[in-house]
Amino acid sequence: METRVLVTGASIAGPAAAYWLARAGCRVTVVERAPVLREGGQNIDVRATAREVVRRMGLEDAVRGRNTGEVGTRFVDEAGAVVSEFPVGPPGAADGPTAELEILRGALSRLIVDACPDTVTWRFGDEITAVEQDGDGVDVTLAGGRERFDLVVVAEGPGSRTRGLVFGDEVRERALGMYITYGTIEREPQDDDWWQCLVVPGARQISLRPDDVGGTRAMLTFRSDSPVLEGLSPYEIRRELCRRFADLGWEVPRILDGFEAADDLYVDWLRQVHAPTWHRGRVVLLGDAAWCVTPIGGGGTSLALTGAYVLAAFLSQHEPAEAFARYEEWMRPLVDDAQRLPPGVPRIAAPRSRAGVQALRWGTKVAALPLVRSLTTKLTAGPAADRELPG
Repeated sequence: METRVLVTGASIAGPAAAYWLARAGCRVTVVERAPVLREGGQNIDVRATAREVVRRMGLEDAVRGRNTGEVGTRFVDEAGAVVSEFPVGPPGAADGPTAELEILRGALSRLIVDACPDTVTWRFGDEITAVEQDGDGVDVTLAGGRERFDLVVVAEGPGSRTRGLVFGDEVRERALGMYITYGTIEREPQDDDWWQCLVVPGARQISLRPDDVGGTRAMLTFRSDSPVLEGLSPYEIRRELCRRFADLGWEVPRILDGFEAADDLYVDWLRQVHAPTWHRGRVVLLGDAAWCVTPIGGGGTSLALTGAYVLAAFLSQHEPAEAFARYEEWMRPLVDDAQRLPPGVPRIAAPRSRAGVQALRWGTKVAALPLVRSLTTKLTAGPAADRELPG
């Protein structure tokens, strides 16, 4: 009999799991709370072991075809002058801050969804409200009623509601004390294909990045001891961003104006997810719901792609209990490494004082020197496994 699997979440991890599980012969249903596939989002990258996963999906050329065009990362000062730069390396070289494969989150999600076999069922505008399981399966309550599946894969975000239904408060969230606000603004003649990053006193960062659809992706980042934007309306969020960034020059006034009209404004209170286990009975966690590393840790997309492949590979070889255990054993070292932030991060990445900002700029200059850049690249290359992918 076919194994019936319910995957909840349709960003990156969920569709990737659906692809590989369907290829393994499972009958897969994907449920997503949003009414349609969310095709917005900022720049993400595919690094290290995930490159091989994408190759095995037959999507490497398609991902490369949707490359954002970003040619590297530049740190700039308040006048826009270049402080340091890290260009993309040649094909096959280890990735630096900008990876060889940079793509918009929504574009990658769409590519994976379209690559899934026709046997995958997609249900948008629905969510799980209750979960009960026994030794043979999982009873799930959805908007359409109660249904039974053999397995459930929770591939939602770091604040996953479904995870809470199964794991309760056992999963710990570690707040990093930083907000990132994303939005798309109009591209202007002065915009180039570099990721431009300005760090200023007051624990603030400002970024501009190219996309492949004619816009510019902007980020406003600030450190905060508490989640001050939670519960605010979009209007209130925009007013708070103006209050915190209105004293700055460079491209900041333009970003603030652009955010007023942006229909994709997204606010993220950065927190890592630490789960003592990623599986319980016939329910398993994947991606941010299991191990959110945040953009500071980096490699979240690559871990999601790799984890989806590894989970499906072991499920094709073993009974669920053993497959889940092997999946966790295989993935844990990569996740632990990604979550292990350097000492002082994120404080040193967003200093409060002008002296701290100057020290950071000096540090990026040193890191960009040819003799040092190889070491810098190793720190940003992404989660690479030291063994072959299973299956």
